[in-house]
Amino acid sequence: MKRSSLVSLAVLASAAALVLAGCSGNGDNSKSNSAGKASSKTACVILPDAASSPRWENMDRPDLKKALEGAGFKTDIQNAQGDTSKYATIADQELSQGCGVMLLVDYNGAGAAVAKKAKAQGIPVIAYDRPISGADYYVSFDNEKVGELEGQAIVDGLKAENKDPKTATVVYMGGDPTDGNAKMFHDGADKVMSEAGIKPAKEPPGVWDGAKSATNFEQALTALGGKVDAVWVANDTNAAGVISVLDKNHLKVPVSGQDASTAGLQNVLLGKQTGTVWKHVPDEAKAASDLAIELLKGKKPNVDKKLDDGTPYVAVTPVLVGPKDVEKVVQAGDATVSDICTGAVKAACAANGVQ
Repeated sequence: MKRSSLVSLAVLASAAALVLAGCSGNGDNSKSNSAGKASSKTACVILPDAASSPRWENMDRPDLKKALEGAGFKTDIQNAQGDTSKYATIADQELSQGCGVMLLVDYNGAGAAVAKKAKAQGIPVIAYDRPISGADYYVSFDNEKVGELEGQAIVDGLKAENKDPKTATVVYMGGDPTDGNAKMFHDGADKVMSEAGIKPAKEPPGVWDGAKSATNFEQALTALGGKVDAVWVANDTNAAGVISVLDKNHLKVPVSGQDASTAGLQNVLLGKQTGTVWKHVPDEAKAASDLAIELLKGKKPNVDKKLDDGTPYVAVTPVLVGPKDVEKVVQAGDATVSDICTGAVKAACAANGVQ
């Protein structure tokens, strides 16, 4: 073959390669642009579990989905089911598929690594209900206020029984210290109780687990010789565990809680729990959805309140619920008479106007 023919073939091959490379490059760019566009329309949400509180699946998921999709955005809402490895896997899947914003409820510190990955991709992160290091925004109920209301319930409960808070035997049953909110609940409660002269007689390790809370409290009660005047408990699930031990020992003392769960409201009506702090989840979900929608629209939200580390903080107001307030929770749609007023609770419902 002649040299001129060889040169011609080489030129043709080079040209063909350039054309193919150009086609391949255009295809990749189109795919990349499409993914980027999809990501800007999707709100990725990770819920922590279904055990610590029934709210995550029964309240938060449907409220967030309705608000975000109602505003015209897609949602990818998944639950880590109390598994930090699953939390990380879900995050990687969501990020690979594209997110315009990530709304994370932390679980045992798993949210921090996810927030770091999201921010590296330019995706804004909202820490929902629990603070997360590195998040751009934090949306939650006023957690120290929650603790203050719980602490006040204990102080008022002791006074109602004519017991001096300064000499009362009070056990502190906090939440899991890896949950940033647990410290705020504790600090708010301790502020009110210590001002009344209360000092913890026992304070077992904090957990978000009703069964473990029951075990920890039973050990504390045994160490105190079976004597206790009140128990500050961080939430209703843990309170149920504490109350099971009190019932077994034929004791009824002031007990606090939060979440206005069905079991919590029943215990309030039965007089086994002094009160529960009601956090109307739709209020928190709306605040988080409104913030996420602004970010998905490319706007910069204006948030006045900040955490100590400077993170913008949208704080929602909680409410303490006693027996006469349970009807308000029902009227708001956060509980139903059919769920609450069963068995031994029926008479208590009637006596307190729950209908």
